[in-house]
Amino acid sequence: MIIFTEQDLKQYVQLNQEAITIIEEGFTKLANNEVEMPPIMRVDVHDQNGEVDVKTAYIKGKDMFAIKVSSGFFNNFKLGLPSGNGLMMLISAQTGIPQALLLDNGYLTEVRTAVAGAIAAKYLSRENSETVGVIGAGSQARFQVRALKLVRDIKKILVYARSTERAKKYAEEMETEIGTEVQVMDSAEQVVRNSDVVITTTPSKEPIIKAEWLRPGLHITAMGSDAEHKQELEAEVLVRADMLVCDTIAQCARLGELHHALESGVLTNDSSIVELGQLTSKEMSGRVNEEQITVSDLTGTGVQDTAIALFAYNEMVKRNLGLQVENKNVLLKN
Repeated sequence: MIIFTEQDLKQYVQLNQEAITIIEEGFTKLANNEVEMPPIMRVDVHDQNGEVDVKTAYIKGKDMFAIKVSSGFFNNFKLGLPSGNGLMMLISAQTGIPQALLLDNGYLTEVRTAVAGAIAAKYLSRENSETVGVIGAGSQARFQVRALKLVRDIKKILVYARSTERAKKYAEEMETEIGTEVQVMDSAEQVVRNSDVVITTTPSKEPIIKAEWLRPGLHITAMGSDAEHKQELEAEVLVRADMLVCDTIAQCARLGELHHALESGVLTNDSSIVELGQLTSKEMSGRVNEEQITVSDLTGTGVQDTAIALFAYNEMVKRNLGLQVENKNVLLKN
């Protein structure tokens, strides 16, 4: 067993084109039926506004696969703590014996989630998109923009959050970090009406974005809804979209924005919906003109976790990093 720490992982696993490539490959393999991925298991901790998810996937042909435990406790900001945390375990695909623990405190989840958003924008947003609107001011609001800048030349960021104080802090920090103008907006409507790309990054239980605000050429990536009770977009937003893309249709129908559209009846199982892997595999085209309205519903998949965990493992091992722990199997004889 090898144990890797967040400090080492942050040093050698970063938001870059290589990360985009490995997550794209994961989505492509998912689309090509080269992945075994069970439904997410979730424990809700309602009295603490928290949840813990367990995600996993085996990519055929890989020596190991990841099992990830990921938590989201959304009152943590009051304690000065990040809302997301977790760890990953790599298990041998040959023997089932645990091989490594990645004690990343949720960092790898932040990276792979942001990369999925960048991949969605790469295929679905206009290439000349310059203004990105962000709903929410937490860690994913930061990671998503960092990743988006890898695929689009962003010149301005508009941010809205329920807490004006948190939005102002976000604006100050991000403007300093990436050297891009950041404006705090008074409403989600202002963000949507004035952006080329909009990213929603909240655990909201009620729709934030209304269909009447949409305009030709807009792309929306909604990544906050990953449970039945969460919803960031009015169901009609998905109806208005010329192209609706899910990370996986089955999972989004259970947990994502798609879930609410199906439940309300504005979309049906026969509606035209695409999976992200169909775009990365070139089976289908993404945006085909400047006027399309596109929406990506991202719930976070186990294949992303295995892809990023294997990448991280290889980066650590080739640098001889990690704490080796002996954990031998012992055969007991009667």
